[in-house]
Amino acid sequence: MGLFKSLSVVSFFTLVSRILGLIREMVIASKFGASASTDALFVAFRIPNLLRRLFAEGAFAQAFVPILSEYREREGDERAKLLIAHVASLLSLLLLAISILGVLCAPYLVYVIATGFNDASDQSELTANLIRLTFPYLLFISLTSLFASVLNTWGRFAVPAFTPALLNISFIGAALYLTPFFDPPIMALGLAILMGGVAQLVFQIPFLVRLKLWPRFHWNPKDPGVIQILKKMAPAVVGVSAAQISLVINTNIASRMQTGSVSWLTYADRLMELPVGLLGVAMGTVILPALSMSVANKKNAEYQVTLEWALILMLVISIPSVLGLVALSGPILMTLFMRDQFSFTDVSMTQAAFWGYGVGLVPIVMIKLLAPVFYANKDTKTPVRIAIKAVIFTQLLNVIFWMLLPDHVKHAGLALAISGGAWLNAAMLITGLRRRGLFVVSNNWILVCRDCVVAAGVMTLIVTCVSLNIEWLNFDSWGRAGLLLAVILLGLIVYILGLKVLGRQLKELLVVTQRRA
Repeated sequence: MGLFKSLSVVSFFTLVSRILGLIREMVIASKFGASASTDALFVAFRIPNLLRRLFAEGAFAQAFVPILSEYREREGDERAKLLIAHVASLLSLLLLAISILGVLCAPYLVYVIATGFNDASDQSELTANLIRLTFPYLLFISLTSLFASVLNTWGRFAVPAFTPALLNISFIGAALYLTPFFDPPIMALGLAILMGGVAQLVFQIPFLVRLKLWPRFHWNPKDPGVIQILKKMAPAVVGVSAAQISLVINTNIASRMQTGSVSWLTYADRLMELPVGLLGVAMGTVILPALSMSVANKKNAEYQVTLEWALILMLVISIPSVLGLVALSGPILMTLFMRDQFSFTDVSMTQAAFWGYGVGLVPIVMIKLLAPVFYANKDTKTPVRIAIKAVIFTQLLNVIFWMLLPDHVKHAGLALAISGGAWLNAAMLITGLRRRGLFVVSNNWILVCRDCVVAAGVMTLIVTCVSLNIEWLNFDSWGRAGLLLAVILLGLIVYILGLKVLGRQLKELLVVTQRRA
């Protein structure tokens, strides 16, 4: 499967998952709003999610995929399958132990991640109960991510891309049908997280069996490949841990703000994840195995073409998407969430948080693409050093924004600080790649960037003017959805025409990059 086709497949199924994710948030917002119970749920879910970044698509995957690709290219499929068995066995036992420990230490975890809840004992107890229910999710989702990496390495992108949708389906089903059977009702969503983790792992098993990739338990921690992965993983653990510590600090700060702050940040983050997932995560997923194989086979020309293709495609799609989302964030949030328990005030507070995130959307997407370039070259140390510097910078910004911003928008300062850290991270990644000769800034790349910014800027001005002249509150959800779709379509037309005026055809850009790939 070609890279462009692979990216299309991953992006399509990621879009399906993200749409279901938005429906999930719509249902949760409608039933629970931005309340103490949703704050408790999001805090409880944050903990296994943080560890998932470490043991799944984070440090582990960064070390695992390049080495697995190398083993498959140089030593054949059978040796690669044996490595998978050894890695899966080690990871399973480790995650089982951590999951048991997390369940037993739930109250202490609340104290660490959300000290602001300690003044409200009911909320603290609810969060601890949710942690006990959700923590085993770590075991299932980490194994799911392991096998997703395996399927991606074998060129099977569709199944791993669709798999996250099952968690969203579990959430939606539990929110609609199980909440009446739980006291408090929010516990049904805790069960949904656990059920979603199990469903994702089970879903992948038939496809692994079909490819003869489902591993048997085979304990051999002294396997040279396992040792190599652990060595490469060690510096990545430091970097990922630093980033996760930053998130823990931000969550802790948010727990001390007005009730709903954690929820507002979470809803804004969900909206931000749409472009990040569709392009950043999808692109990183596709090019990491491709770049790793190019490096393993010493095909430098192929490596450079793949990277340039990815960067150009990212610019063409991400810049207008990000600017459009920021410009239309108010109508989007009203259309998606404003009903029942989710008020206009909640919309305004969530929008403030999203504007903070929006400043950093482009560099966040770039990080998802640029970091795998280092991993493909088996360099996990440089991104780690950069990540630590970005985390320190983020926390400095947190202090500054805490002092400068008024109380009712301090939560937006947390989002803005993350954006500032993302800009520093992306800039340092680009600088590091250029110094090592791993990223050559071509004239074509610069010109495409210029034209995309100009066309997207004109699009944003027109879309903003149109949006400001629409009384969105005068329409119901379906009416807002129709108007929103029309404005988005207008923006797309303006962007394409803008590129055409500048001498570029969007179709030609995509065809060129496809041919190069």
